[in-house]
Amino acid sequence: MPRSKRPKRQPAQASQPRRRLSPALRRQHILDAVAAIVVQQGYLPVPIEQLARAAGTSKALVYTYFPTQFDIFNALLEREMTALLATGLDTASQVQDLEQATVLSGMLYFEHVARNGPLLRILVDDRYMRGHVDRRLSNMRAAVLHRLARLCRKTLPLTTKEVLAAAQMISAIPEESGRMVFHRELEPGLARQICRSLLVSALQALRSPGAVLAGIDDVA
Repeated sequence: MPRSKRPKRQPAQASQPRRRLSPALRRQHILDAVAAIVVQQGYLPVPIEQLARAAGTSKALVYTYFPTQFDIFNALLEREMTALLATGLDTASQVQDLEQATVLSGMLYFEHVARNGPLLRILVDDRYMRGHVDRRLSNMRAAVLHRLARLCRKTLPLTTKEVLAAAQMISAIPEESGRMVFHRELEPGLARQICRSLLVSALQALRSPGAVLAGIDDVA
């Protein structure tokens, strides 16, 4: 009987080499992972094991790029501030009309939060970073706030202390509106409309606080 021919052995396929990320891309990949975790949990710090898993790397490599979590969060804060200023916030805060400056700045911040979540607020306000925020980054943020505060002080019948308190309250409007869009709790178009209207209404209330209080008394 003729021998049956053995099937020819197919050459083994070479395994695809794992693509190595450049240091710059690896760094950004880690920051992307930590940003997602921070926004999801809403506070600092981040469990390093969870961060390493999310970034698809090892704890040792995370520490190679960022020796401490303060380094991670300052790098993330710098990225946030740079992106926000690149939208035109710095220019908007220099407009000399108070309503225009407030609405332009507020809407730019709204769009940023709607895209990225309330990451900036967490990084700045969380107690974990108290005393550890890079001074240069603090100055970048303060420069915008101080310009708007000076304009408020020149325009509104308020003391410096009242201006700072009012600025905090007004900044919460785009913050919360953007957060609700990011978490899909509110439709973007409606959120923009509400945010703009509340910013204008807040300024009107600050210009004539007596009239607002009288209106409240009439309703009551």
